[in-house]
Formats: sequence, C-alpha cells, structure tokens
Amino acid sequence: MARLPPGAIVGQVEAVGDGGYAGAVSDLSLARRAALRDRAAFTALVDRHGPAMYRYVLRMVQDPEVAADCLQDTLVAAWTGFPGFRGESAPRTWLFGIATRQAYRHRSHAARLPGPLPDDLVESASHAPDQDAVDTALVEALDIALLGLPPLQRSCWLLREVEGLHYAEIADILGTTHDAVRGMLHRARATLAERMKGWR
Repeated sequence: MARLPPGAIVGQVEAVGDGGYAGAVSDLSLARRAALRDRAAFTALVDRHGPAMYRYVLRMVQDPEVAADCLQDTLVAAWTGFPGFRGESAPRTWLFGIATRQAYRHRSHAARLPGPLPDDLVESASHAPDQDAVDTALVEALDIALLGLPPLQRSCWLLREVEGLHYAEIADILGTTHDAVRGMLHRARATLAERMKGWR
C-alpha cells in the first residue's frame, strides 16, 4: 500500500465522518460489519478511535512522520485482520493492541532521539516568564521523560493516564496481567515523578 505523506493520515482520520452510521451503533456491531468487509462500518470505527490511536502512537515514538506510518500500518492491519476478530476483547482494545505493536515495531527510530533532559535544564525551563512557553516546555519535558521509560511502562502510563483505559483493558492490549499493569504503572509514575520534580 502506498504511503501517505506525513500527517495526511491524521487529516484522513479526522475527516472520515461517521461512515453513514449513527453514533448509537456499538463498536462491536461496527466491528462485526467491518469483518464482513463493510467499509462504512470500518470508517466509523476509524472516526471514533483513529485520533486517539494517533495521539497514543505519537507519544510513543515522538515523531509525527513515524506516528503517521504507525497509524497507517495499524489501519491496514485492522482492515485485513477484522475477519479474524472474534470479539474476545472490545474493538477499541483490539485496535490499541495493533497500534501498540506497530509503535514497538517503529520504536528503533525513536531510540535514536536524544535521551532525557538533565535535571538542571528541566528545572531552569520552569522559570520561563510566559505561561504558554512554560506549558509547552512542561509537555516537552514530559515527552522526553516518557521516552526514558521502558516501552511497556510508557505504554501503560499513556493508556491509563492519557487514554483513560482500565487496567484490564491495558492488560489485554499488552498481553499481560492486571497485577503486572499495576506494577508497571507504579514504576512509571515513580520514575516520572522523579524526572519531573523540577516542575513541582
């Protein structure tokens, strides 16, 4: 499949509309229709979950072009994989599982990015006089701190704190247990609290 230009997939995800399906149609019904090759049903699922998946993979890989590739690969894998979808997990969980695997596949690119900021740079950035600049610097410092986490901890933190998924959903996405998710989240939060202490 031909690659879209960087960022084009995001616009495509945001512009697909509901595919002719009312918002009341459940994800499971849409997934079952997508499994029968109903493009409108698939488009409706992309409309519902594509922007959140893009946001998630972007925070995982920290590169818009790589994130767009991940999302495109996720959507292709989902479309080709829906006939095998058995409904053992929620469609959203299944889609995020594919997105996670794609982000891990592309993470070698992210690994070449600079490491976490030294503490003195993080602390000095907190003294910026303009609030917008401070907010931007805070988000950038958090993104850099997230890159310093092991990939599974980063996934856990993003899926819980940004996407609001439950522990059981995260465990399903990552192929692990509820207790393992709890432990990874605890370690991720502790590490991020230490790295971001200059922002308190």
